Parts: sequence; C-alpha cells; structure tokens
Amino acid sequence: MAADPRTSAWVATLVGGRLVGPPDLVVTGVASLDDATASDVSFLANPRYRDRVLPSKAGVVFVPGGFTETPPAGRAWVVCADPSQAFSAVVAAFAPPPVSYPPGVHASAVVAPSAALPASVHVGPGAVIEADVVIGERTVIGAGCYVGQEVRLGDDCVLYPRVVVRERCRVGRRVILHSGVVIGSDGFGYVSGPQGHTKIPQVGIVQIDDDVEIGSLSTVDRARFGRTWIQRGTKIDNLVQVAHNVVIGQHCIVVAQVGISGSTRLGHGVVLAGQAGLIGHLTIGDGAVVMAQAGVSKDVPPKGAVIGSPAVERREFARGLMNLKRTERLAKAVQDLERQVRELRQRLGGDQH
Repeated sequence: MAADPRTSAWVATLVGGRLVGPPDLVVTGVASLDDATASDVSFLANPRYRDRVLPSKAGVVFVPGGFTETPPAGRAWVVCADPSQAFSAVVAAFAPPPVSYPPGVHASAVVAPSAALPASVHVGPGAVIEADVVIGERTVIGAGCYVGQEVRLGDDCVLYPRVVVRERCRVGRRVILHSGVVIGSDGFGYVSGPQGHTKIPQVGIVQIDDDVEIGSLSTVDRARFGRTWIQRGTKIDNLVQVAHNVVIGQHCIVVAQVGISGSTRLGHGVVLAGQAGLIGHLTIGDGAVVMAQAGVSKDVPPKGAVIGSPAVERREFARGLMNLKRTERLAKAVQDLERQVRELRQRLGGDQH
C-alpha cells in the first residue's frame, strides 16, 4: 500500500482522515509530541496536551475534529475521529518486521521423550519440557522456559524467555506470556494452629483460554481444587497477582500491580485499573470498572464504577469529597464563632467592672 517515500497525503489516506496542510511532507517515523521531529507523525488524543501541538516539531499530527488551529508552515494536521486509533495504524505501518522463530529444538533444550511437539514448534536454548506435555502447531517456547508435566499448550502461543507453566495447566491458542510469568504456582492456603501453619494441598489447575496475553512477572496460582480460569481475550498487565480459584471473564483488562484474592469472580469486560486490590470471594459484574488504587471489599454490580479504599460507588466518592470540603469550611466557621464568643465574653466581663 505504501508509496516510497511516505508523505502526509499517504498518512491521511491510510487512516481515512482529512488532511489540513501540504500533501507532500515526507514522514519516516512516529513519536510523541514532545520528542517528534519534522519527519515524524504524532497525535493529540488527550485534550490536556492541546497546548503542546503548536510548539511540537512533528511534521504531521493527528487531531480531533474540534481542533481549529491552523498548522504552521511546513507542518500538517490529519483530522480524524479517533487520533489515538489512527496513530496506532501508522505505528503498525512503520513497525519493524516481527522477530521470527525458526522451527526446531535448540541443542541445549531438554525435552522429555514422551512430550509431543510438532515439527513447527520452536524451543529455545535451555528450555525444559517435561513428560507428557502436548504443544500445538507453531508455538514458541523461549529460552529458559519451563513447561511442567502434562501441560497442554495450544497453537500459535508465544512464551517469552523464562516463563514457567507448571504441571497439568491448560493454555489455549494464541496466548502470549511475557518473561517472568508463572502459571500454576500453589495457591496461598494454610491451616494455622498452635504448631504453626500447615499447608493445604493445591490440587487444581490453571486454565487460560484463547487470545489471552499476560505481562511480565505476573502470576496466576493454581486452584485449591478445580481451576483458576482466565477466559478468552483477557489482557493482563505486568506485576499482577491472580490467586487460587479466581475466575476472570472474557475480554477483561487488568492493569499493573493489581491483586485479586482467592475465589473472586470477574464478569466479562471488567476493567481493574492500576494497583486495585480485591479481597476474596467477591463477584464483580459484567462491564464494571474498578478505578486505580481502589480497595474492594464488597461485590460490584454490572457496569458499576468504584473508587477509594474501602471502595465505594464513584458518585458517592465524589459526594464524600464535596462533604469533606464542606466540613472544612464548617470547621473554620465554628472556629470563627468561637473566637467571636470569646471576644464578646471579654467585652461583657470588662463592662461589669
């Protein structure tokens, strides 16, 4: 599709936007508004960065329809409904080709004789694949990965270096596990008594459905019994803890440093923002949003939005902030009244003498 060189007109055509400015500006890359040069494409997605567009050196900028400033000489805008989505399309066009992983097993890898690997699988240096593992077509097992006994991995998965998938866990198709992910560690279960803490056996598995992606250093613990279940299309960021017997529904978004305690169930399309914490045995309804740093101790209804710790409904939280400000004003008013009363008493006392 792309002509060489790529121009501002080519960018506008690629995303179906309206070009404002010269059509022949040559572009060679993408960058943020602050870092862009005259040959870069950038974008304005958040209105609070509006004042950065004109000072930017970006040759071409995606802007929303309400952006009316005229581009300076030698620069151009591409007006579009969703500048962020348009920018993503251009990033994809400029992206280098993906890393290729040739089929085959590296000489330093250790593969049990009973493991079933198609010829299309890539197994990197130092990887270990235990007995009775079954791996799908074209799956990539990166350097230093560990795949435990009786694990099932579907077609077209990518396990980046040093991923661990422990025994008996099930991973669907097109699943991406980034470096340091651990699937199937024991759940955190103990019976405490006078002699200390006695471990409760964790005999379940983790099941990860198709098209799930899990970020670096995240962990998904195996169930005490049954399964910990990450359903189709869910995306999990880095440094997330998913405890035993948690169920995460389809197409959820779980952002960095979230902690989900045991047996909590998330519906479909739930968003957990950064550093949210959920206690165990909760139900989070379809489409609910848990905002950043919320501490959730009660169920959240479908399409609910909660914030704060303990988490409350977003409008209730806003009302609480307003009431707090009123309380501060009331406290000041009371202090003023007390001061006036003291002064009045002093004057009355002086008149009596």
